[in-house]
Amino acid sequence: MRVWSIGEVLWDVFPDQERFGGAPLNVCANLRRMGDEATLFSAVGDDERGKLALAKMSELGLDTGHVHVVEALPTGVSIVRMSAAGEPSYEIPRPAAFDALETGEESPVRLEREAEEIGLDWLYFGSLLQTSHSIEQFTTQLAQRLSSTRCMYDMNLRAGHWNLPLVQRLSSLATVVKLNEDEAETLFALTQPSGATYSLEEFCRLWAGAYGVDTVCVTLGKDGCAVYQQHELHRFAGYAVVVQDTVGSGDAFAAAFLHGFHQGWPLEQIARFANALGAIVAARAGATPEWSMVDCLALMQ
Repeated sequence: MRVWSIGEVLWDVFPDQERFGGAPLNVCANLRRMGDEATLFSAVGDDERGKLALAKMSELGLDTGHVHVVEALPTGVSIVRMSAAGEPSYEIPRPAAFDALETGEESPVRLEREAEEIGLDWLYFGSLLQTSHSIEQFTTQLAQRLSSTRCMYDMNLRAGHWNLPLVQRLSSLATVVKLNEDEAETLFALTQPSGATYSLEEFCRLWAGAYGVDTVCVTLGKDGCAVYQQHELHRFAGYAVVVQDTVGSGDAFAAAFLHGFHQGWPLEQIARFANALGAIVAARAGATPEWSMVDCLALMQ
């Protein structure tokens, strides 16, 4: 499977250390470990964090050819704070280098030819970088030109870094939409009449119908996930682990789900694999810890 991921490269700044991350980068790193080809479109600053980011990408086996170096802005950071329950919150200073992705240099016309040559299968994107009009326009044009390439939209709604019309437009591009249940409840409240009774199944039905989405995947934390497909909602239990931190676990889940979905696995197998990898990453420190397929199979069994 060949994937292009459009999004942020940044450093997760914890109280005691910094760890390399950014959801689109994390997805690429996990896909690479599964044997897929994943290329990130992003930008870093001409600073120490930027140089180290490019070195880390190389260590992870990722191509840096589409990661631009910009002089005017610093490499992105996400200041991470953990709640007593171990749930992270994020403060992301903007603008950052990733906001300066040179979409003019990455011409959709040229990239269309490149995608055809390599047999590109998927575009992956989130919300954060798409708040830039030029980057959203670039992503939309690319998705529309690559008619045989499918899209996965992984919402990752960070406070202050999204808006409803943007989320609606990006959803309309996607074959697969992934989000968590808090996001589902928020979007339901924003789009349905006051007093409407929320249920996860009703949200998925309405969202898939409104935006032509094939599959809606909702992560449920320790309770696993729910997947809406062909007018039915299916729930799949999670795996019990001792959580180190949950940063990057949703990105690992997204990569595993996309991998299995592309391979045409049965839905239960896709969900179990994604739940297992998400749990493994949550049980290890950092957004892109080492893991193996053997680890996943052992947990699934």
